Amino acid sequence: TENILNILRQVAVVGIVAVGMTFVILTGGIDLSVGSIIGVASVFTAKAMLAGMPAAGAVVMTLAMSAVFGLVNGLIVNELFIPPLVATLGTMTALRGVAFIISGGLPVFGFSNSLSFLGQGYVSIIPVPVVIMAMTFAIGFLLLDATRFGRYVYGVGGNEEATRLSGIGVKSIKALVYTISGFLSGLAGIVLLSRIDSGQPKAGQGYEMDVITAVVIGGVSISGGEGNIVFVVAGVLIMGVLSNGMILLDINEYVQWVVKGAVLVGAVGF
Repeated sequence: TENILNILRQVAVVGIVAVGMTFVILTGGIDLSVGSIIGVASVFTAKAMLAGMPAAGAVVMTLAMSAVFGLVNGLIVNELFIPPLVATLGTMTALRGVAFIISGGLPVFGFSNSLSFLGQGYVSIIPVPVVIMAMTFAIGFLLLDATRFGRYVYGVGGNEEATRLSGIGVKSIKALVYTISGFLSGLAGIVLLSRIDSGQPKAGQGYEMDVITAVVIGGVSISGGEGNIVFVVAGVLIMGVLSNGMILLDINEYVQWVVKGAVLVGAVGF
């Protein structure tokens, strides 16, 4: 039981981001900038609180900033006609630089512990990050399964031209899914910050591959238009159990990278 809860706590950040990534991939896009947004959100929130800003204000400002980062990704894809892979690769690199600029390349600590409940607290025996992840998945499921917006997301990924000819604002849908992805990456960054009590400029580095792998293992087609967010939960848990198992077996970290890469290729191939 203790290890199960530990796995759930460990995958919470990846799970939160995976919801946003699911929206993006369902439209036929991809967002490589999520890990860097986690890093920026982490150090920005820490810096804001260190400067005396109330925790609530710092959180709201960070979430708004993260959503704007996501919107910028959407605008680059829509208006500059740059493929999502290239566009978000560029913003991934740029935003990682922003994280280092904000922090001066050093961890940010010494702020109030008013956010620690988000990363270290419990609701009964369930860690708060797990509760946040579950709520995020529930909202994502409702948006995709029970709203017009959700049908449009599937439509854009299934046949963008047919969706456009049906009178649906394809560009608006794309901009919105990238905004959602940015917002949830910022939320994940705040949860990670409150868990480790330190804003790390390297926070979230490499998370984009874990997130994409979890979403693909969950059955979301990398070409868009097909998939179910319920199965993404299973994908996130599979990645969590895989990582946890390799750590318990004392498998070399570099070998773990090889295994995760092979799992991603295998899942897409399957």
